[in-house]
Amino acid sequence: MTMNFDKLPEFQKELKRLAKKYKSLPDDLREFCNVVSAVPLGNSKHFNVITKTEVLHIVKARLFCKYLKGASLRIIYAYFEQNQRIEFIELYYKGDKENEACDRIKEYLSHYPTAI
Repeated sequence: MTMNFDKLPEFQKELKRLAKKYKSLPDDLREFCNVVSAVPLGNSKHFNVITKTEVLHIVKARLFCKYLKGASLRIIYAYFEQNQRIEFIELYYKGDKENEACDRIKEYLSHYPTAI
């Protein structure tokens, strides 16, 4: 079964803004999609499940960017095991921002009433 990918509008904006700065980002994101298609919750210390509900997992992961030569971006996504879908929630550069937007994640989770 193939993995389906969606992007929140906020994520789209962040991607567009960061892609201007880091030219390899669209390719890096494609590569990341290939990895999470095979292993949705990740397979290393670079993936961290920050919230788990009956319907989804919210995962924070490192997105390696060729343009950054070793440094990485952070990507937050929701993985829906039931229908093999990943929805990208947030993308940011660790140097610009220490942590993910908790409010955005809470808001996102509010759309899924079975969230714990």
